[in-house]
Amino acid sequence: MPEAIEPKKSNKAGIIIALLSIVVIIQSVKIYLDYQDKGELTEQKAKVEDDLSTTMQRLKEIQSELEEKIAAIQKLGGDISDLQKAKAEVDAQLKRNVSTSSRAIKELKDRVQGYEELLKIKDDEIEKLQSVNKELFSENKQLKTQKNVLNDSINRLSTTKTELASKVAIASQLRAENIAVMAVNSKGKERESPFKNKQFEKLKVEFTLAENNVAPIEGKKILIRVIDENGQVIFDVAKGSGTFMLNNKEEFYTAQQEILFDNTKQKLTFFYEKGSDYPSGNYVVEVYANEGYEMGRATFAVK
Repeated sequence: MPEAIEPKKSNKAGIIIALLSIVVIIQSVKIYLDYQDKGELTEQKAKVEDDLSTTMQRLKEIQSELEEKIAAIQKLGGDISDLQKAKAEVDAQLKRNVSTSSRAIKELKDRVQGYEELLKIKDDEIEKLQSVNKELFSENKQLKTQKNVLNDSINRLSTTKTELASKVAIASQLRAENIAVMAVNSKGKERESPFKNKQFEKLKVEFTLAENNVAPIEGKKILIRVIDENGQVIFDVAKGSGTFMLNNKEEFYTAQQEILFDNTKQKLTFFYEKGSDYPSGNYVVEVYANEGYEMGRATFAVK
C-alpha cells in the first residue's frame, strides 16, 4: 500500500514546483517591464526638466541683458520705457513656478524668443545713439548738421516703433474659423446651402473665434454682413441691424453681438430673420470686428 501512494505524492510535488516556477517567471517579466516603463518615464521627465531649466537659465541671462541695455540707452538719452516693461515681465516670470507641461514650456520659449528679438532691436538703437552722441561731441562746430543727424535718427527710431506697433496690432486681430451658414425652417430643422425660400425662416451663421495669444482679453463687438450678388447688404434696423465704420465709410451690418473675448476658442451663433423671400442667387456672409477689419467670410446660394 505505501508503494502505491508514493508516486502520487511525487507527481503532486512536481506540479507544485512547475506552477511556482511559472509564477516566478511571470513576476520576473512583470518586474522587467515595469522597470523599463519607469526608466522611459524618468528619461522623459529628465528631458522636460532639462528643457525647462535651460529656458529659465536663458531667461535669467535676458534679465541681465535687459538691465545692461536700460543702463546703456538711459546714459545715451534714449527711451527705455519698453525695456523697463519687458524687464518687469521677466522679473515676474522668474518668480513664478512654471509648469513642466509641453504647452507651458513652449509658451515660455516663445516669450524668450520675443525678448531676444527686442534685445536685437535695442542693439541697433544703442549703435545709432552712440553714433549720434559721438558726432555731437566730436563735431562741436557743426551743430546744425549734428542736429539734423539726430533728428534723422529719432525719426528712424520712431518709424521702427510705429512699424512694430503696427505689426502687433495686425497680430492681435481676431479670426473666425469654421464658418457655417444654415437655413432654419419654422420647425427648427437646419439645411445646408443651396437653400430654397420655403426652407427659410431664419438664417443661422455659426463660427469659432481662433486662438490668439497676442490679442488682449477685452469686450468686442462682432458683426456679420449678408450681401447679395448685387453687392447690397441685407439689413433691418428694427431687427438689430445698424452701421459701423469700414474703410473710413459708414456701412450697414446685418447683425451684431457684444462678447468678452477670453481666448478660449469661443463659438458664436447669429440668427437673422429677414421676414421676406431671398431673391435667387449667390450670397456672401462677411464677419467683422467693430474696429473695421474682416475676420472671415463664407458663401451660400438660394435657388
